[in-house]
Amino acid sequence: MPDPVTVPPMLYLPAVEHPDGWQYAIVRELTDGRMGLLAYTALDRLADKCGPNQPWVLVATADLGRIKEVQPFDVVAFDLQIPLGHLADGRIA
Repeated sequence: MPDPVTVPPMLYLPAVEHPDGWQYAIVRELTDGRMGLLAYTALDRLADKCGPNQPWVLVATADLGRIKEVQPFDVVAFDLQIPLGHLADGRIA
């Protein structure tokens, strides 16, 4: 039986800046067609996997339901390596 996954109480979400002044978490279509919320368990992992210039927001894991109400997603993709072709200027393109 695999070990259970430990999810930290806080997560770093890569964000995009919107012209209205708000930052929105990045939700992307995954290779299997589901929508995935990108989430990183540590800031150094986010910078390593998304680029050093990637904007981010820190959220409580317990608040993911509120994010899902505004930005629907099917799964949370933890510590996902973003392919180089999807990066530009040290951030997700």
